[in-house]
Amino acid sequence: MARQNDKRALRGRAGRMQGGRGSGRASTGNVRLWGRHAVEAALKNPDRIHRKLWATREGIASLDGELPDDFPVEYADAADLGRLVARDAPHQGLVLECAPLDDVHLADVIDGDADRPVVVLDQVTDPHNVGAILRSAAAFGAAAVVTQDRHAPPESGVVAKSASGAMEIVPWVRVVNLSRALEELAEAGYWRLGLAGEAEAVFAEALPTGPVALVLGAEGEGLRQNVASHCDALARLPIGEAMESLNVSNAAAIALYAVAARTE
Repeated sequence: MARQNDKRALRGRAGRMQGGRGSGRASTGNVRLWGRHAVEAALKNPDRIHRKLWATREGIASLDGELPDDFPVEYADAADLGRLVARDAPHQGLVLECAPLDDVHLADVIDGDADRPVVVLDQVTDPHNVGAILRSAAAFGAAAVVTQDRHAPPESGVVAKSASGAMEIVPWVRVVNLSRALEELAEAGYWRLGLAGEAEAVFAEALPTGPVALVLGAEGEGLRQNVASHCDALARLPIGEAMESLNVSNAAAIALYAVAARTE
């Protein structure tokens, strides 16, 4: 990659560095990321341990930053890169293999900025939806996204591509027991507001001041009863009768915007 003085250094740790602690993101081995935004964000994340980058020369040139001289890069054509990722994945000339991110614990989030909302996902398993929610969480300043370890997708290229770099920015907390996590949030002073289409209260009316945890369930099934019972209130988004429901990632974006807008 030609060195240019106007580009910032890509700060992430190269593949020669070993010993990164495994994460709780259901990824036991290396993670393979693709696409410019996902790869660039991972390269700029100082907490990432990178193993190897496969790239076209055009892909390298598109990066906002310089790779270290000894960074492990293997140049390949687009067709070869296509064999490294999911079928028809839009790799944009960049495929990065790296270690999973370290665990993020709920206590670390609770001890942070309580003015920022926490998003809690109940059995949202589609990686595209989780990635899109991470992207909205980054856009609207959420403190974290919380999922249950057994009922959420692992850290992956699909999540990262849908998140468009947000997987490196927003803490993703994986917990064993979602109900217990909601109890911990309540103990820390968060108002737990669950989104449910059958609720009588409208979201804007139920949204309180102060710390809030937004709780969303999977499309179709919605919130499980035990999770809903651990919410302080349930509310619905006021959508028209022409549509029965919204995609969970769209609902999360609307709810996060409403939380961000309440202080303006």
